[in-house]
Amino acid sequence: MSNDRALTAARKTGPVTNSFLKDFLALIKIGIVNSNLVTTFTGMWLAFQFTGLHFLQYLDLIAYTMLGAALIIGGSAAMNNYIDQDIDPIMKRTKARPTVTGRFKPNIVLTISLSFLIVGEILLFTASIVAGMWGLIGILAYVVLYTIWAKRRFVSNTVVGSISGAIPPIIGWAAVDPTFSWETLALFLIMFAWQPPHFYALAMKRKNEYSAANIPMLPVVKGFRRTKISMLLWILLLIPLPFLLYKLGIVFLVLATLLNLGWLCLAISGFSTKDDIKWANKMFVYSLNHMTTTFVLMIIFAIFI
Repeated sequence: MSNDRALTAARKTGPVTNSFLKDFLALIKIGIVNSNLVTTFTGMWLAFQFTGLHFLQYLDLIAYTMLGAALIIGGSAAMNNYIDQDIDPIMKRTKARPTVTGRFKPNIVLTISLSFLIVGEILLFTASIVAGMWGLIGILAYVVLYTIWAKRRFVSNTVVGSISGAIPPIIGWAAVDPTFSWETLALFLIMFAWQPPHFYALAMKRKNEYSAANIPMLPVVKGFRRTKISMLLWILLLIPLPFLLYKLGIVFLVLATLLNLGWLCLAISGFSTKDDIKWANKMFVYSLNHMTTTFVLMIIFAIFI
């Protein structure tokens, strides 16, 4: 009889627990956390390889950096949800967020966000002072510069937001080597140039939602053709950037260039497409695969330096 009661209780609490976890992961935008951790680790890994240090001797440093980066990224994302409570219910993409559904009350969201940011910064400063400083710059760039200042005011909000998205690999590098090197700049520029065409594709898909929320995204203000031109220009800017990492070898440069040229061809095809939304979805998916593949290639070819 007691077993039956336990089974019944488990059935009742199981879905609730799963739902809470799902809402919590949505609150901290776990997809963004994971993708940024890839670039953070890449920066750290390249720093180990370029400086000749062995990563097995710095496992504590890796733990501080990765956990610290995860917490400040998740904390910043939660703060974004807290700030955007008034517009999130308008957009289909965001109306299921726990701050909209009421699953997490505003004061709880603010507490989670600040706790994550503080603990994350403590961990990054433990890794290195420079990593902690770059973490603070990333937080301010995303929360203040992008979310509070630019997002609702300027059509250039996507470019402004790209600053914060390009900082995680610098945090990873700075945890190992506090010197701002040529390779650090390369990682920043690659991530910076990658983001506008990625987010413009998303903005095209969600144009009506952004318009309803009065967010001046480029497709809303300038239209699809102007957005396609901007995407093309950013991809053209991206093409030479892997050559800043020439020390990774000719094979890396060839593969990275092929990825960029593939994206360029897809961007060019957008000017003759009959279905802009379908094309934008292809651009969005390609951009995700492009970023992941490029940074995994960096990790692999850094081994052979």
